[in-house]
Amino acid sequence: MALPSLPASRTLTVRSADGTRLHAQVFGPEHGYPIVLAHGITCALEVWAHQIADLAGDYRVIAYDHRGHGRSETPRERRGYSLNHLAADLDAVLDATLVPGERAVIAGHSMGGIAISSWSQRYPQRVAQCADAVALINTTTGDLLRNVRLAPVPAPLTEARIRAAGTFLKTFGATPIPNLAGGPNKRFVQYLAVGRDADPEVADLIYRLFAATPPAGRGGWARVLVDGLGPTHISLHNLTVPTLVIGSRKDRLLPINSSRHIAEHAPNLSAFVEMSGGHCAILERPAEVNRQLRSLAESVARQQLSS
Repeated sequence: MALPSLPASRTLTVRSADGTRLHAQVFGPEHGYPIVLAHGITCALEVWAHQIADLAGDYRVIAYDHRGHGRSETPRERRGYSLNHLAADLDAVLDATLVPGERAVIAGHSMGGIAISSWSQRYPQRVAQCADAVALINTTTGDLLRNVRLAPVPAPLTEARIRAAGTFLKTFGATPIPNLAGGPNKRFVQYLAVGRDADPEVADLIYRLFAATPPAGRGGWARVLVDGLGPTHISLHNLTVPTLVIGSRKDRLLPINSSRHIAEHAPNLSAFVEMSGGHCAILERPAEVNRQLRSLAESVARQQLSS
């Protein structure tokens, strides 16, 4: 399943609060209703190609690269990465692309969903100002290592497995590419990121994006997610807008329990959808994800017309 070509776009350079340069692209009609897309760790905005190609015919689709990814700037110091930065970067993109008084549907996959929940926790007043609804896809708000399926172990060894998994993921994430070129490393990335029945081209794309992500970006965000998403979950208390939650039953990186937890704690759950496949539903089940995003945007539009 080849990725569709991205439609024509307008490129934006966004400066985050600390001055970091973020790459963003805007697709679709200039005055169309906005849908903002935030990708996952070790990916880039191209991972949303199926959604952009489908939605940009009717909506203004805004996609950006997280710091340390794609064509955005890569801070070299550890202090350039945190959940605060993740939230501030999303807020900077919203500030640069939405006109005053305009609200969007904001969708995040994996780390992009963490960006949305972190943003809602840290910028509560901006939720009502900027969001009509959000979509949280294959993501989590905490207990990252307890759920990730690196290897099953007996219950008494769970805590030891969690510590070992954290050390491994932080080290693996920061390893330079020449040392990752071998087959076992590629298979490991694909094992975590896609389901067994995924199209081989999807698995290859995920590894190419992983390999193209600078080690400083991979390592910086791996540390943040491993160290920052412990047993205390990111609060969803301020995420009061309609919230679509999508999880995948064969997701090894952020198993379906993570999505179920979000659905249970979202203040305004609009729908919880369980899909087949692995962690990358946006690539493995693009038509289903597109239908859900369209339905969310259309429901928001109907509410606006009736109000």
